[in-house]
Amino acid sequence: MNPFSLDQTVQVNGAAVRRIRRGHLWIYAGDLERGPEGDPVFVRVADGAGNELGTAFYSPQSQIRLRLFTRSPEVASPELLRARIESAVGRRRGRIGPSSACRLVFAEGDLLPGIIVDRYSDRLVLQTLSRGADALKTLIADILEETLHPAGILERNDVRARRLEGLDEVSGVLRGEIPGEIEIAEDGVRFIVDLRRGQKTGFFLDQSDNRVAAKTYASGRALDCFTHTGAFALHFASRCQSVLGVDASPESAAMAGRNSALNGFDNTDFREGNVFDLLRELERAGETFDTICLDPPAFAKNRKSIAGARSGYKEINLRALKLLRPEGVLITSSCSYHMSEADFFDLISEAARDCRRPLQLVEKRGQAADHPSLAGMPETYYLKCFILRAL
Repeated sequence: MNPFSLDQTVQVNGAAVRRIRRGHLWIYAGDLERGPEGDPVFVRVADGAGNELGTAFYSPQSQIRLRLFTRSPEVASPELLRARIESAVGRRRGRIGPSSACRLVFAEGDLLPGIIVDRYSDRLVLQTLSRGADALKTLIADILEETLHPAGILERNDVRARRLEGLDEVSGVLRGEIPGEIEIAEDGVRFIVDLRRGQKTGFFLDQSDNRVAAKTYASGRALDCFTHTGAFALHFASRCQSVLGVDASPESAAMAGRNSALNGFDNTDFREGNVFDLLRELERAGETFDTICLDPPAFAKNRKSIAGARSGYKEINLRALKLLRPEGVLITSSCSYHMSEADFFDLISEAARDCRRPLQLVEKRGQAADHPSLAGMPETYYLKCFILRAL
């Protein structure tokens, strides 16, 4: 079957039409007035009057029933897919180096719904998170091989989001060879990355620009909470007297120690532990820090969990502020899309009021430039990062 076949048209309601015209790419199950027969990969999209709106990936099981791929009069084709991928790569040329890591394709942010491609040195990691994207996986791998000539392409489709599309969770080598570990460098700091088992596609690339920016404010004694494999901590190490990194995963804490040794740092200490408990223990012990970083996992997985997430975010920020010395710097992040930037800043401000600490906003940041958000589609803007000074 030709996945680019366009012999079926679906009809959507007015709400979907208005969303598309604002620049959004998703059409939900409840927006369909007439669906297709069978399970086509691509369908034409039309409004109630029969006016064509574009072509979209179709997913019969997901609540996101359609993901707009083109707008009329464009037609989905292998040539357009190739052009989109080549354009996305071209926009990142300045970030590509022999041992660098970056995101080459950011799904809807690059008009390639459900497709993620990350580069680690001379290897690529591919995720196809929608049913339509998955149907094009072999073609995408071919295009990446022809465009970038990587030493290997790894499929990391072992993510829960695929279940919502009716897809299996799978992982494996698609092209070439993938080593057990690979070394990358970020602004001169070296890291060992496990592409097969590491978080996300191996590393938290969306914080890369924020780590470089935060380093310029780091000084004295630093605390890196939710350190994972030490990414923020090791950027701080070259500027701080000492750095304590904490993570709930013993494997992550051990890898952070390996990364520290790789860079020749002798002023770091990485521990396994619960950050909430540790912050209380440090406060009771009268410990203080000049630099504190909070980079937790997403506390709000959906709208229903916002209240609990807000409480968790406020708790760790309140505890961190109590540990900061005068003129100390707090780097605090939320990767929960459902926690808005305004709400996140409000709870930080509440925490500052509760502990009676005047707080300066030094920088307001988001996800790295290789994770661009799409105007009209707020779901593509999810990472909030504030650099603050406690007075």
